[in-house]
Amino acid sequence: MSSREIHKKLIIRRMYIMFVDVIVIVCSSIFGLLLRFDLDLNKIEPQYLDSMWSYLPINLIITVLIFYLFKLYHSVWRYASIIEMQNVLNATIIASITQIIGMDVFQYQIPRSYFVLYGGCLFFLTLANRFSYRVLRYLVRELRNKNQKKTVMIIGAGSAANVIIKESRINKRVENKFIKCAIDDDPKKQGTYIHGVKIIGTRKDIIECVNLYQIQEIIITMPSADKKAISEIVDICKETSCSLKILPGIYQFMNDEISLGKLRDVDIGDLLNRDTIEVNMDSIQSYTEDKVILVTGGGGSIGSELCRQLAQRNPKQLVILDIYENNVYDIQQELKVSYPELDLVVLIASVRDSARMNYIFNKYRPQTIYHAAAHKHVPLMEDNPNESIKNNVLGTWITVKAADAYGVEKFVLISTDKAVNPTNIMGASKRMCEMIVQTYNNRSNTEFVAVRFGNVLGSNGSVIPLFKKQIKAGGPITVTHHDIIRYFMTISEAVTLVLQAGAFAKGGEIFVLNMGEPVRILDLAENLIRLSGYKPYVDIDISFSGLRPGEKLYEELLMAEEGMKDTENKLIHIGCPIEIDEDKFIKNLEELKELCKQEPKEIRKFIKDIVPTYVENKDIC
Repeated sequence: MSSREIHKKLIIRRMYIMFVDVIVIVCSSIFGLLLRFDLDLNKIEPQYLDSMWSYLPINLIITVLIFYLFKLYHSVWRYASIIEMQNVLNATIIASITQIIGMDVFQYQIPRSYFVLYGGCLFFLTLANRFSYRVLRYLVRELRNKNQKKTVMIIGAGSAANVIIKESRINKRVENKFIKCAIDDDPKKQGTYIHGVKIIGTRKDIIECVNLYQIQEIIITMPSADKKAISEIVDICKETSCSLKILPGIYQFMNDEISLGKLRDVDIGDLLNRDTIEVNMDSIQSYTEDKVILVTGGGGSIGSELCRQLAQRNPKQLVILDIYENNVYDIQQELKVSYPELDLVVLIASVRDSARMNYIFNKYRPQTIYHAAAHKHVPLMEDNPNESIKNNVLGTWITVKAADAYGVEKFVLISTDKAVNPTNIMGASKRMCEMIVQTYNNRSNTEFVAVRFGNVLGSNGSVIPLFKKQIKAGGPITVTHHDIIRYFMTISEAVTLVLQAGAFAKGGEIFVLNMGEPVRILDLAENLIRLSGYKPYVDIDISFSGLRPGEKLYEELLMAEEGMKDTENKLIHIGCPIEIDEDKFIKNLEELKELCKQEPKEIRKFIKDIVPTYVENKDIC
């Protein structure tokens, strides 16, 4: 539609409203007199009627002009609120006063009480004219769509719920939602209403009320609640067949970002029965601000989140290195938009290329390194053990030697719980990476540390995205074993741990996050099916494929001999380094380097000699 056509439609719309206002002014004048004489037309004296009709043309012109000056023809009345009501009130008061003055000037006789009654009629009829469209539109929409809407229950009847319910009444995008009831544990709120939505019970009534009100979707509006409280609510909700959505945290609430557009699906991370890890941001800021920081593997799940959080902390320069151009391109474009002032360098390189890595270190002189570049998929690495060693072990060794040679201050290795008593090549390779860091920490001025954590929810190749794809396809979900368990954390928690480790680092430590109790993968699969609004084994089936090569039933975070020390953050612990023969280890690395060039069919025996805790999966099954 052209601008001329739009302008024409606006003019027609305003002319229509003015025409209706003329009728309103005429009716208000008549009703004012009728009300003054008890609605009995015969009681009205002829001189009063003559005065009203004689002044009416002048009254029409002046009143319409006043309405125009108060922008009563400019507002979008479908979204009318208290401000528009105030404008109508002010305009009708001025119009009534003007009528008093005008009739007095022209010496028209009329009862004084008429002006009050006329003003009241004018206000209410004008208001009815303006709001009638909104009311009629709402009623028609409700009658037409009520049976087609998804019935919704709100949990948490606070300020956030107030915003959500209010927006649901006027937002076109949510015409398919009908909020029928609310739940809140506060006894004072029971039986009260929020914008017509009744608070009908507490969390113990959720399941009963879902059945009673035939609820299809539950929205959790508790942005200030801690992780444990959310987890308890979600545990109850997943026993229903409802789909679940949740508002984000208190940060968005404090910044007035609460809206229906901010709702997200409840995911499995909301079931982790522990609070999110908290860190001292000042300590992180002190060693990242105004520093040249290099992130290897910066296009991956952990690496890209590291880059996002580091970009917030005013580094002098952020250098992102990755071998995969598509992933690193995505994070580059994101950071350019979010942090236009950031000195960002993006490099395509392999950590296995010694000459390239030395060139990069010599040119950019990084002061802090986060080494996230690695092959991590356990079954794939079992089929490609030489590539796992080349990339994970030799790539880390090359990067560590470059950090030592070019005077890097801190080097943080991203490790894994699979490095503890490894039963697969990937875990064994990561254990060797930890040993490299430990060895060079004793030989270098650089502070080398490792950060060890469990499975990261939502990361590339992790179980959650796979389960979601399988659910979307109608199932079945594949689980390797009934009893397999894993520790889990969110990507943001993993990155927070990495950053905090750099602040705590004195050199040689292995930092470990207390991730609470491990989660059984079968429970995780069943919960994710319920969170998606389906019933396990009824709507979505679960099949068992058996343990994959290199996979074990449970993971550990520390080896027995490492012990455990606390840090300032009670959720972060330090494993004490295990003594190793460093000279022999370096010699083994040299031999491993040459061995890999030969592409041996069986490299596992040599790895066993380097990593005594490594036991092949087939030996323990």
